[in-house]
Formats: sequence, C-alpha cells, structure tokens
Amino acid sequence: MSPCRPLHYNTLMRLILSHENADFDAVASQLAASKLTPDGTMLLARRLNRNVEQFLTLYWDAFHFVRPSDWRKQRVNEVLLVDTQSFNSVRGMVNQPKVHVVDHHTHEAPPAEWTAQVEAVGATTTLLVERLKTQGVSLSPEEATLLLLGVYEDTGTLTYDTTTPRDAAAAAWLLEEGAILAVVRRFLNIPLSAAQQKLYDALHAAVTWHEVQGQSVVVTGASAPDNFTDEIASITHRLRESLQPSGLIVLVQLERDVQLVARSTTDAVDVAAVARTFGGGGHSRAAAARVKDRQLEAVLPEVVAALPQAVEPLVRVADLMSHGVQTVPPEMLVREAAVLMQRLGYEGYPVVTEPAGELVGLLTRRGVDRAMSHAMADVPVERIMRKGSVTVRPSDAIDTVQQKMLSANWGQLPVVAEEGHSTRPIGIVTRTDLLNHLFQPPSKTATINMRQRLLEMLPPVLWQMVLAISETADQLDLPLYFVGGLVRDLLLGKPPTDLDMVVEGDAIRLGKMLAQRFGGEIRSHKRFGTAKWLLDVGVWTAVLQRDRKKEIGDWRLETANLQSPVSSLQLPPAIDFVTARTEFYTEPTALPEVAHGSIKLDLHRRDFAINTLAVRLDGAFLGQLLDFYGGQQDLADGVIRVLHSLSFVDDPTRILRAVRLEQRLKFHIEPRTLELIEEALPLLDRVSGARIRHEIELTLQEADPTAPLARLAALDVLAHIWDGLVWLPETAVFFQRVPQFWQSAAWQAWLTEESPVFTYFALWLAALPEAVQRGAMKRLRVRKATKTDVLACGRLRREWVTLPTTLKPSEVVQLMRPFPVRVLLVGRILLEGRPAADLIERYLQEWRGVKTAVTGDTLKKMGLKPGPQFGVLLEKLLAARLDGHVTTQAEELALLDELLSA
Repeated sequence: MSPCRPLHYNTLMRLILSHENADFDAVASQLAASKLTPDGTMLLARRLNRNVEQFLTLYWDAFHFVRPSDWRKQRVNEVLLVDTQSFNSVRGMVNQPKVHVVDHHTHEAPPAEWTAQVEAVGATTTLLVERLKTQGVSLSPEEATLLLLGVYEDTGTLTYDTTTPRDAAAAAWLLEEGAILAVVRRFLNIPLSAAQQKLYDALHAAVTWHEVQGQSVVVTGASAPDNFTDEIASITHRLRESLQPSGLIVLVQLERDVQLVARSTTDAVDVAAVARTFGGGGHSRAAAARVKDRQLEAVLPEVVAALPQAVEPLVRVADLMSHGVQTVPPEMLVREAAVLMQRLGYEGYPVVTEPAGELVGLLTRRGVDRAMSHAMADVPVERIMRKGSVTVRPSDAIDTVQQKMLSANWGQLPVVAEEGHSTRPIGIVTRTDLLNHLFQPPSKTATINMRQRLLEMLPPVLWQMVLAISETADQLDLPLYFVGGLVRDLLLGKPPTDLDMVVEGDAIRLGKMLAQRFGGEIRSHKRFGTAKWLLDVGVWTAVLQRDRKKEIGDWRLETANLQSPVSSLQLPPAIDFVTARTEFYTEPTALPEVAHGSIKLDLHRRDFAINTLAVRLDGAFLGQLLDFYGGQQDLADGVIRVLHSLSFVDDPTRILRAVRLEQRLKFHIEPRTLELIEEALPLLDRVSGARIRHEIELTLQEADPTAPLARLAALDVLAHIWDGLVWLPETAVFFQRVPQFWQSAAWQAWLTEESPVFTYFALWLAALPEAVQRGAMKRLRVRKATKTDVLACGRLRREWVTLPTTLKPSEVVQLMRPFPVRVLLVGRILLEGRPAADLIERYLQEWRGVKTAVTGDTLKKMGLKPGPQFGVLLEKLLAARLDGHVTTQAEELALLDELLSA
C-alpha cells in the first residue's frame, strides 16, 4: 500500500468524527479520512442508520472503527470532522481542540478558528476520494465498497440534482479499485424492519398535502412504536418515493421529543429553512431537527406555518412565455408566410381568425418549407397548418406545458388570457423555453438581491423615483425593467448613470400616466413605442411628497430623509421609456427592422450575453433578476460572448463594441466569439462609414482608449476598416501624455465636450502618412472641419519638428494664428520635448491674447480712410508690442506716426 501523509497537524491524539444517526456518507468519509491520516482514530457515532449497522456488523474485521462503548479516555487535542460541522465532546478532549472540517454542506459556516474544506458536491466522501486518488492510496475491495456506498447513498446513485461530475468520477475510480456493486445494491435497499414498517404505515395514513407557492409539500406525523431505535431517514425516503411530492416533512414523536426529518426534490423547497426554525440544520434538500420537550400536536401546525418562508414560487408559464405573439390569418398564402418567417425567424405561428380572434391552428416553419418544396406557394396556410386549439394559461405549471406539448406534438403553445374563454393568444411558450428551463446547468453564481443592490447604489431621490414608477406600472399591469448595460454595471458594483426603462406593453401609456400623476411633459413616438418623460423640480417634489408610507407587493417602503433640497441635487433631466421590441435583419450588415415583442425577445436582440440581463421593477416583482442567456455567469467568468453565430454578420459594428467592452471591463472575448470576429471582418466593408466612425468615437471616449485601439489592431480590425490604418507604439506614447495636459488648470479653459474624441483621433492619425489619413477619414465620413484640422495636426508634426527657438513672438503669432486652438493643443502633445511645444504653450498662454491699444477707430479719428492699410498698420503695431518694442499707447502712437511718415 502506498504511503499516506497526514491532512494537518502532528498531534498526540487525533479523532475522526462525524454526525449522529450516521449514514454511509458519514462512516465512509471517516474511513477515507483515516486512509489519509493513519494516526487518526475513527470513533463511530452512538447511533448508526440500520443499513450502516448491518454492513459494519458483517464487515467489521475489514476496518478499524471504534465504538463509543469501547472508547477509553485519552488526551485528544485535534478533531477531523467529516460530513458535518458540529460535534459533541468526548472523554479526554481538551477544551478547545484543533478542528478541521471536510463537508459538502456549503450553507453552513464553520467557526473562524477552524480550518475547513467545504465544497458543493453530492457527497463528502467524494472530496476525500479525490485526495486518495491524487495521493495514490490503494484500497481493498471492502474499503472501496464502503466508500462507494457513501457516494451512492448521498447522490441517489448519481441521480439527485446535487450530483456533480466529481461524484461520478469518484464512483468510477472506486469501481476501478474493486468496489462490489452487488454489496452496494444490497445495503442501499434493505427492507424496513417491522417497527419501521409500522411507523411507515402510521405516517402514510397521516399525510396532509399543502400547496405552497405552487409547490406540493407533504407534512405528516406519528408516534414511534415503543422502544423504537431504528432510523427515520429510510422511512422518509420510502414515503418520498411513494408520494412524489416536491417537499416532505416527517415528524415522529420519540418519547418526550419530536424528531423532524425533511427531504425535497427541488431547490425551490428549502427544507433546511424549516429545520432551522426548530434549531436543526442540513442543506436545502435534506435536513433534520430534534425538537426537545415538545408534543407532536403542537409542532405540526408550526411546521405548516413555516412552509411559506421555505418555498420559492413554482415556475409557471408566465415566467417562461414571451408576451406579444406574431399570428397569421388562415387565408395567408404559404409564400407570404415563408417571407414572414424568413424576416422574423420564429419557428411557429398561431393561426388566428380575424376579427373574432379565434385560434384555429399552428403554422410551423417545417410545414411551410415542405409546402414550398411541393409547389404549394399559393395555397392558404390553413391547408398546411396543424389544426386545433392547444393552449395554456399564464398560471399553468411547467408540467402542464410539457404534457400538452407531448400529447399534441406542438413545439409552440399559444398562451391565452387567465380569465374567460377567448383563445386569442396573448403570448407564446416554446419548446426551447421549456428545454432551457429544464436543462439549464446549475449556475456557479449566487442569487443576488437586486432590490437591495438598487437601494444601496441609487441616491435616495432616484430610489424614490423608481418606487413611484414601479407603483404606477403595477397599477397599469405593465411589466417594467431595467435592462442591458445598466444591470451589468449594477452587478459589477457601478452605480447607474440613468434610469431608462423597458416596458413590456405600452410605454407611452405608462409615460402619460406618470405625467398625469406627478407632472412633467411627455414626448412620445407612437411608431417606435417610446416616451420621454421630461422632469423638472415640480416632478421630483411630487414624487417625494407621496404618502409617507406605501405598500408595493410585500415590501414596506418609506420616503427617504433628504439632506438637500431637490433643486440642488444632480438629477437626470428626463427618463426614457421604451416598449420591449424585437428586431430582424433583412440582409447582412443592414440596419435592423423593429417590431414590438416580449422582454425575452428584447434581450435576445442585444449584442452580448452580459448585456442581456434585466431587473424587473413593477410592484411585487421589484428586484427580480432575469437571466435568459447566461449573462450573470459570463460576468462571473469575465467573458464577452455573442448570443448566436450570426451576430457579427447581422451587425459587424458589434466587433468594435466587443473589444471596447473587453478592455473597459478587463474581460476576455471567449474563443468562439473570437472565431466569429475573424470570419466577419470582410463584412466591415459593407458597413457605412458613419456607423463605424460612431463606434470609434465611443472607443475614443473610454478612460483609456489605448488598450481597445491596440486590441483592434491586433485582431486586424483596423486594417479591414481602411488599408494602412494601424496602431503605432509612438501613438501610445502620445495618448499617455493627454491626461497630464488636461489636468493643467491653464488648459482647462480650452477644453470642450468634443475635445477627447478629436484629440485622440488626431493624435492617432497624425502619426500615419497623409494619404492614409485622407483615405481613412473619407471612409469614415469625417466632417469637413474635422478632416481639415486632423490634416493640419499631421502637418504640424511633420513641419514644426525643426522649428527654431530664435523665432520672435510676433513671428510665432504669425505662424500659429491661422490654426484652431484644438489643432495647437494636439500639436503641443505631438511635439513634446521640441522647441515648438514650448512656443505653442507660450502662444496659447501669453501671446494669443495680446492686443494693441490703437484700434481701427483710432485710425479713423486720425482721418485715415478704412482699407487694406488699416490691417498692415495694426499688424505692425501688434508685432512691435509682442516683441517688446512698445508697451504703452503713447509708444504705439509714436510708432504709428513713424509708419505714416515713412
């Protein structure tokens, strides 16, 4: 056998302990820990599950367990604790022993002074088996079998939802080590004892069903037979197998105490929350508690009362459906339907009669494709549709959707109104929606309370505005959302800069209601379904003067205590409301056509998964995070990922956005998205220059545009925009100089809102040949004034490098006066370290503002007639003042006399 090394400390006595009512995962973990810690003593729990007791009775000699009755007092100063995070002291243990925990119950937090390995796998045995395998520890068939029992029992033979690939890998290795499956089967499925069967019958007879948040939970209780010593967990398992509830709470009266054992089949029913109510613990799908000195009749109603806090609402059709649905009339021709499908891309369309709105069938893409191939283009779709009226309602459970899809073989089910008998669809739920829900891999990210995040990150006044809009949307039954970059930034800990919202329904209606209630002006565009709510001090005051306390769903809200009057706060001047929409591209690189749609479709049209997150805001849903496309996981992984393989084909400018986001967030573009970028580069030729320029301008507004431009060059994007458009190392040096100049107080007066974009753009192009500058700016449709100034910057860089230091101030003014200030600012950066840079600095700070005391009016009063001579005389006077030859008006007049008499 390979040598083993200790897990932790070298001590006089180390005990390996687990929990009472020990199952196979507990004792198997003890065995695995002892293989890793040869000097550790495995002290069994006082109570073992019956199948564990029977196994150890048969195979006792194969192991070195110590029963509590055989324990002799010894000095114990270290404990290795497995499959639990609490233990009872034993004789000889010091007051504060060193404790190391190995456990898979991640919801618990061990004391800070303990060391721990707590990871979310199906069984604690798995964690220790991984170490055995890594360290090359060999096992006997009996040892491998016990460890496999530990893995299999806690994972339901690798079928529970808590099972991970690591559990499967551990089981595979144990089989390689000689685990005997026949023995595993025997001890995982032992029959109930007579006492257990009697208790099972009593519990089964006492079953009560409770519908909680749409989940079925069974609560049952009974008194144990006299002298009952068997475990209750196996009875609970049999009841769960028989009844198939989402959650099961079993209560058993054991003399003066009540034992609670709870199991669930879904994370939506957190049985540990029920157990914790009574001082117990466990994890969301398996928990227990010992209720001391209580009677069953008193505990039962308390358990039922605790259920609502332990159960999340069942996922229903309303949670998966897309609101708003594209329908077709039965008389539409197949060829017309084919064009519609090509444009919108959906797989199924309810067929609805008008004006009655009666659902008569479902038209599928497959049916249309087959009809077109059989020369049936001019046949009405009612001839090829799937006839019938198979529908669901928003409150229906997902099981209902699954059953109807299977029985009717419809991949899309129209959703009809909750009340009444109308079959007019109000939405649709698809097979893809169902599969995404059923087979979505478990997220590695924690559930985030976005309501609390909003409360923490929004200023109190803006939070009150959100609450006011939330109330109003709820009253109008309009789902309301924050979407996209705002939600992304919130999750990254960045406060939002605006409050723009998406409405699933009529955004204009919401805007008008808000204006009616709080004031302000609404500017709407019916064609696009948008409304801009213009806000003034009166609106904000009205929002803050709502009733002192408001109820929104289950949340108790109070108006914030403001420290400043509204008029002094930096508040957004308007809030935009946009109706949720979908879009489709008639051809690659074309601008999209837009149609109203659901929030899911609205999010699907977005560029990257990290921008597809939404936070619902209306009423009781305030703070609900929607993540249909894995955006939260991509945020956690730092990944930029497109939603589909034609994303860059639809809009190649997304390439520039991908790079911009990657560099701003310090993320990385995932490999498949990089491949798609490379494939789509030639399509940039088909995008208008103005659209590309807009993306470049946004890039130049980044805090550090150097990184994204360098990345665009590395990905060959710049070369596909214009041949010769490159990124040079010296340009990076120019960019690095910009912030230090902008921070100078003397330069602040020259800066405008457009300065960053022009400055960086000019610095970038100035380093390139003039032919490339001209070509690139023509391709980007740069405005004439900007083009002229950028070319001037290039000339300054080329021609002023050798500018002598001996120039007189008047000569400098004569040279620099024709150039706009922004050109000279760029030139100052380009020529840093050259004499010209200092001359530009002095021109802007000293000489540019110098004026003569003598003016044109002075010359007129002297009897001179206006004409070209005026300019010549004034220019000579200015040169003399700049060069220090005259300093007063009198000296200017004397010089003027000389000039006139010459």
